[in-house]
Amino acid sequence: MPETARIHLLPDLLISQIAAGEVVDRPASVLKELLENALDAGSSSIQVQLEEGGVKLIRVSDDGSGIAADELPLALLRHATSKISSLDDLERVGTLGFRGEALASVAAVARVTLTTRARGGDGAAQPHAWRLTGGSGATPEPAALAAGTVVEMRDLYYNTPARRKFLKSESTEFAHCSETLRRIALAHPEVAFTLAHNGRVSLHLARSDARGRAGAILGEEFLAESRCVDATSGPLRLAGYCALPAYSRARGDAQYCYVNGRFVRDRLLAHALREAYQDLLHGSRYPAYCLFLELDPATVDVNVHPQKTEVRFRDSRAIHQFVFHAVQRCLAGPLAATATAAAQAVATPGDIASPLPTPPAAAGVRGQPFAAGSGRPPWQASLGVSEASRSGAYEAFVAAARMSTAASTASEPAPTMVDGATAPLGYALAQLHGVYILAQNAAGLVVVDMHAAHERILYEKLKHALQQQNLTSQALLIPAVFSADEIDVAAAEENATTLQELGFDLAPVGPRQLAVRSVPALLLAADPTALARSLLHELREHGAAQLATAQRNQFLASMACQGAVRARRQLSLAEMNALLRQMEETERADHCNHGRPTWMQLSMADLDRHFLRGR
Repeated sequence: MPETARIHLLPDLLISQIAAGEVVDRPASVLKELLENALDAGSSSIQVQLEEGGVKLIRVSDDGSGIAADELPLALLRHATSKISSLDDLERVGTLGFRGEALASVAAVARVTLTTRARGGDGAAQPHAWRLTGGSGATPEPAALAAGTVVEMRDLYYNTPARRKFLKSESTEFAHCSETLRRIALAHPEVAFTLAHNGRVSLHLARSDARGRAGAILGEEFLAESRCVDATSGPLRLAGYCALPAYSRARGDAQYCYVNGRFVRDRLLAHALREAYQDLLHGSRYPAYCLFLELDPATVDVNVHPQKTEVRFRDSRAIHQFVFHAVQRCLAGPLAATATAAAQAVATPGDIASPLPTPPAAAGVRGQPFAAGSGRPPWQASLGVSEASRSGAYEAFVAAARMSTAASTASEPAPTMVDGATAPLGYALAQLHGVYILAQNAAGLVVVDMHAAHERILYEKLKHALQQQNLTSQALLIPAVFSADEIDVAAAEENATTLQELGFDLAPVGPRQLAVRSVPALLLAADPTALARSLLHELREHGAAQLATAQRNQFLASMACQGAVRARRQLSLAEMNALLRQMEETERADHCNHGRPTWMQLSMADLDRHFLRGR
């Protein structure tokens, strides 16, 4: 048997190298720690220089407060920090760094040089700068530097070549470094950043405000397709931007979430945001957002992960509900507010501003108005729709149209727009190729995708009716009989109660035949056989329990999709106007259930520019 190894103390260098494996896993990790130190020092301008993706060189220069000469040797020692001094400080930490491990970990696996010139108590710089090269035991030497600190890291993993083999290509490592800087810069718009790679400047961010910095990093298209969030509840505040479904992504690479200015990847927050988008994005699309959560530092533990990218909340449920409802309200903003913004931006043909009265909000509109600060061009405004369903309540809005406009006929002219005090979506003019509704409002021309809009309306009605346990069913004059597999027949018999709750009467009329005797009243125009087959498929896949909870909305979305008015269906003006009025009263009417916009606004100014009027 081999001799049992004796317990012994590890050398300090090996301890630091082990610790470095938790903090420093690639050049981007080093850059993150150095940038956080520069920000904690109160810097207003930070320059970053990289070579070979950061493997050969990372140099971070700042104009912060600097480090006193007598404290310089401590900067490279483990657990030496100016950020905290007690457990109470740790529990209320407000700085980005606090452990005192970053520089020591970097110095254990790379060659580090610190050059700094501290400011005195009166703000004046010390007589000259000091430079410290190497690890513990090194002596500071006089150096030249105007102010602040320069941290230079060379030859990452030069003394641990096995770990260097795990690094990726130069371009990949640089991409990670660039993304790290962007994440940090998003939370600190008051600081200027410059990033250079192999002698070429790749990114320069001037000092700005939150909106300007978001536009510089995420792009103006993101801002144009986003709504501004600013919600407060006691000590909690959530601010930032949530992109509308039209800006959804195939990957989750445009999701930036911060807690007290620190970029985090938190499962609780990610789940709250995913749930907030649930009625707008179904399938494999990912929402885009840039959100900043502010709360009392004592109610969040940031000392969870060595890289400080995970946090733990004291009252996680309250945080989840706050974030969920704030974002959901923002995304469910009423259509009326968006159309109003377009009306207020309209200009006369002579390019002279013509203020119009604000159109009144339609009765029944719920949610928060579209944020004026999002800077979205009026003609790009789109009403939100989720991936719900398109079930057959075509008769519902037709009946509403006939009741509200009994005297209207298809040949009757549309109401004339004489001022802004009209319906936000205006009044229908015509139908284009049986697909789009053309309407006139105070701002100009409104184009509506009638199928997508009706899909959202039906989905929201089905959800509301089911929640209120008021999903009425309508008996079919002639039952729809169709052939079915034995497993479908068994599923229909086994889940008869669930089917009735959903408004269906589905019964076997033979060993391999089922009859649909009644369907939800909202879906009368849909194909009853297709609805029944879809419902039985969901029951087989997920069971009655899941269909009543997590899968319910997806199924309702599917039903709404099937029941919505189809393309090429000719509508009268009364029917088109009824659809417009229902859109104005429906939450998330900006987009259909699949995330596509349901309408767009072309202002008179847009049309005048296109036709060169007034020139």
